[in-house]
Amino acid sequence: MKKVLQLRHVQKRFGKKEVLKNVSFNVAQGEILSVFGRNGSGKSTLLKILFGTLKATKIHLEINGKHIPPKKVIPNQLIGYLPQDNFLPRHLKVRDVIPLFHPDGDDQDLIFRAPFVERIATRKIGTLSLGELRYFELLLVAHLNHPFLLLDEPFSMIEPLYKEVIKEFLLSLTETSSAQVSPKKGILLTDHYYRDVLDISDRNLVLVDGVSQTATSVEDLKRMGYLK
Repeated sequence: MKKVLQLRHVQKRFGKKEVLKNVSFNVAQGEILSVFGRNGSGKSTLLKILFGTLKATKIHLEINGKHIPPKKVIPNQLIGYLPQDNFLPRHLKVRDVIPLFHPDGDDQDLIFRAPFVERIATRKIGTLSLGELRYFELLLVAHLNHPFLLLDEPFSMIEPLYKEVIKEFLLSLTETSSAQVSPKKGILLTDHYYRDVLDISDRNLVLVDGVSQTATSVEDLKRMGYLK
């Protein structure tokens, strides 16, 4: 059965500053939900709260109607997370990093056989371009066994070729094959490269003054003050 993640009435204060006032949404396996917002609007804060590494002032999280305390997200492998900053050791080779994340041989094969991985397999992480590195990090995280995936700026500052490869890969994560009962992933992503996001998203939210609002077009993004 397809899982649905529901988030209700998230609030987050840093001292006297209220960054998130009332953020609510749902995302199901098989769809991509985007979150737009100006710098400082709380997008990364929201993802960290969902992943359980940042404590919310107020939050109610459910999966298929069952209440989930954020501290249970990581140990129960419910949500995968690609942070904004690169996280792989620069001195290791690509081929040596893969088994650290995926001890199982079948999972390793999925990554080794992914487009462009063979040609970077013998290189050190520190020698990869921004696009190569971001794509590789995404492959590692996305192939972990989580029904939901959080992506913080997957398109930021990378080459056009890898933007297209990443878009194709993300769309493939939400597709159902004949061998599957339900879609692979429900994806929540945020990025300032809004056209790349709109190319693949099913639904869109904008954080405006700490409140989540629905957007369906570029005109909505302009009206809500995200775009000039």
